[in-house]
Amino acid sequence: MSINSAMLAGVSGLVSNSSALAAISDNIANVNTTAYKRNQVNFANVVTAQAVKGRYSAGGVQAVTRQFVAQQGLITSASSPTDLGISGDGFFIVTQKPTGLTTADNRAFTRSGSFSVDADGFLVNDAKLYLQGWPVQADGTIDANPSDLTKLDSINVKNLGAAVRATSSIVINANVDKRGNPTSVGDGTYVPTVDTTSMAGYAAGVAGATIKPDFTIEMNVIDSVGGAHKVAVSFLKSSSATNPNEWHAEIYAIPASDVDTGTGVPAPAGSPPGLIASGLVNFTQTGQFDQDNSTLFGTSGTPAVGNKPAFSLGASSSGTFPAWADNLGIGSQDISLDFSKLASRPVESSVTQVNSDGASVGNVVGVEVDENGMVSAIFDNSEIRQVAKIGLATFPNPDGLTPISGNAYRPTIQSGEFVLKQPTMAGAGQISSSTLEASTVDLSAEFTGLISTQKAYSASSKIITTADQMLEELINIKR
Repeated sequence: MSINSAMLAGVSGLVSNSSALAAISDNIANVNTTAYKRNQVNFANVVTAQAVKGRYSAGGVQAVTRQFVAQQGLITSASSPTDLGISGDGFFIVTQKPTGLTTADNRAFTRSGSFSVDADGFLVNDAKLYLQGWPVQADGTIDANPSDLTKLDSINVKNLGAAVRATSSIVINANVDKRGNPTSVGDGTYVPTVDTTSMAGYAAGVAGATIKPDFTIEMNVIDSVGGAHKVAVSFLKSSSATNPNEWHAEIYAIPASDVDTGTGVPAPAGSPPGLIASGLVNFTQTGQFDQDNSTLFGTSGTPAVGNKPAFSLGASSSGTFPAWADNLGIGSQDISLDFSKLASRPVESSVTQVNSDGASVGNVVGVEVDENGMVSAIFDNSEIRQVAKIGLATFPNPDGLTPISGNAYRPTIQSGEFVLKQPTMAGAGQISSSTLEASTVDLSAEFTGLISTQKAYSASSKIITTADQMLEELINIKR
């Protein structure tokens, strides 16, 4: 009976518009939810077979829910450096627990990047989902397998231990007075192998020392375990007739007990305690350091580290001299001395700046993430250590993902298999630190849809009311 089909069509309209109202309500409620993707209920008509000619049987309407997961939300600024937004394709990989992950543990995918560091040092978002990434190996590389989720691990930025960087380079910006120091003892009795007449002996306070350097520059050195030491280089004007800008030079430790000179080279037997290297330093006619004709660092003109003159200290108890003292228990070091800014001109000797690249023991005070997804820990000694690289998962059809609580998704047959990618590579999006992706909900469109849905619901209910009245008229014919 056509009246019955009309009534059923009205019922289907009520049900479909109820679903549309639910979707609109969800959208409006999540207008401020980070990276929320709006849903929309579309309507499709239902056509029934018209069995009797001249009679029409109403089929009604059915609701079809559509997700807009692939739609990009606006990237907005945020206050925390661990707030992360994705510009482009891809999802963060997250888990519900930080440790003990196995292949049986479910992984979820989200674009909600409101991460923060929890009490255990893990990056976790507002839904308590833990961010996954490829750990940085000891050699600085990552093992990024595009289809193996087990290569990923929860990113932790606190359980890293202390950061230490041993000194490997020192840059000296100074001037050594070309005229020498008239108050210093001349080099007529200078014998670098005898402790009572060496500059190191004088500086170390050795009894009977008679040679006073014209100028001394002190440098800070950080050892392999973060300990601080002091090393000095002293200059004494030479009386050479062939080169008026030639200097005797010595490098030595302060105190001398930090270094064991033994009986090896470059300090011959009988050298003063703490002496690391000795030789000549020459300057050009324009007052610039002349590396080719200087022997302080060994053979004339021979560079040691990074094409810069350098000195070496063996590890404690290594038997290689000079070396760090046995009681320090530290590793060997090659330290380059950049004398490119060392000059010798007829003005008073002075030190402008001494820069060392070492860093003593430091603790984590911050986190930064670059556009390529590399997470680094910042230490209070200005060291930066790379921790992990964030992985992004892409899907052939993101709109086919199944939503789960926490503004996250699970893959389905419709979404296709995921592929793990490094940010900015192979079509994956770029990660922006201190930003968040906004919800894709447009309030004006939702309110307009709300009005339309309300009117459509009322109209569907009117169909039922009208059909009811017609049936009542039909029943009343008998009376």
